[in-house]
Amino acid sequence: MFTTKNFSRPSFGGHEKFVIRRGWLKKGVDSVSRDPAIFRREDCFVELGVGKNMASAIRYWGLATGFLQESEGRVGSLYPTELGKALLMDDGWDPYLEDIGSLWLIHWKLASNQRRGLAWYLIFSRYYDIEFRKEFLVEFLEKQFKHLGIQTTEAMIEREVDVFLRSYTPTQSRKNMSKEESLDCPLVDLNLIHQNERVYRFNFGRKPSLSTEIFGYALFEYLSERAKTRNTATVDECIYQPGSLGQVFKIDENTILDYLDTLESLTQGNLRLRETAGQRQIYWQDISHSKRWDLLRSYYE
Repeated sequence: MFTTKNFSRPSFGGHEKFVIRRGWLKKGVDSVSRDPAIFRREDCFVELGVGKNMASAIRYWGLATGFLQESEGRVGSLYPTELGKALLMDDGWDPYLEDIGSLWLIHWKLASNQRRGLAWYLIFSRYYDIEFRKEFLVEFLEKQFKHLGIQTTEAMIEREVDVFLRSYTPTQSRKNMSKEESLDCPLVDLNLIHQNERVYRFNFGRKPSLSTEIFGYALFEYLSERAKTRNTATVDECIYQPGSLGQVFKIDENTILDYLDTLESLTQGNLRLRETAGQRQIYWQDISHSKRWDLLRSYYE
């Protein structure tokens, strides 16, 4: 749900202008597993084997993607989330993010994080033009932040947009880059945004590398708030609403319907697609946490 109360403490700049790098999320999970207070230590960057600003970025991205979580009882301490451990520990499903399904999971978690991934959430869910320029996104975020009562600067917004764009476009399409900026983010492999000089374009439509199981996990998570009061949702909610799968994954109506048809079989009828009074509805029996994890296990195991 998109409300101003979700943005009372948005987090900006913690990435230190670095995009996610291969190995960083695992490094973060492994490190806090050994020492929950590692990111509070002065020599944290030495232990991690990276630069000081990179250590801050690893912490930020671990939290923004939902692989790390803050401890309620110990200020400054972190611990791996259930997903972080299942995916990235040495004996996890995909510790080195070699499966593109893991990248779709990261993208979903980041673009759904309305605190630490606020720019990602707003751009994917509330910016509706398919083609755009960097300055258009800056102007868009300025208006969104003002509407939400978030005080910031144009320079900060530009930094957020720069990191956002570098997360999804390859380095060879950009000029005048420093050595530190020359490594691609793994999310580039999702092919979600194309760049031609100064013009960017969302790749809208079918995503062959997005599996039904990962789609289903994200769908169950998206519907979980609605499931507190009902057991139905319209297909349109899953396509056009902010934060929906249609917006975050940039997939069209026919593709969503194909996924829903397959999910009905995959979940043995736990989730069903029906048409009532000319409106297509999704019905579910149980989309609890355990059912979401059943989908992930069936994908990875």
